[in-house]
Amino acid sequence: MAQKSYQPATPVKSSGTGRPAVKSTESGPVNFVFDKSNYRLLIVSIAVVAFGFILMSGTTDIYSDTKIVIAPLVVLAGFAVGFFAIFKKPNVIK
Repeated sequence: MAQKSYQPATPVKSSGTGRPAVKSTESGPVNFVFDKSNYRLLIVSIAVVAFGFILMSGTTDIYSDTKIVIAPLVVLAGFAVGFFAIFKKPNVIK
């Protein structure tokens, strides 16, 4: 079944030029979501998680304390540092 085209009861108002309005090009300070310290903490967290997975790798002595206890704790600590890096507010200079 074909749909009927809908015509509005009142005409649609538009600006006379047909171009969108351009805002002023005032150059003020740019505030980014993350600061330099946030990126450093993210890099540290990636390195800690990678180190934890390196501790978990290997085929010899599967049931060692390093692979069962220490490596998962290191990985969880890396994820915790990553979450902290994401939620940390940047230092805004005004």
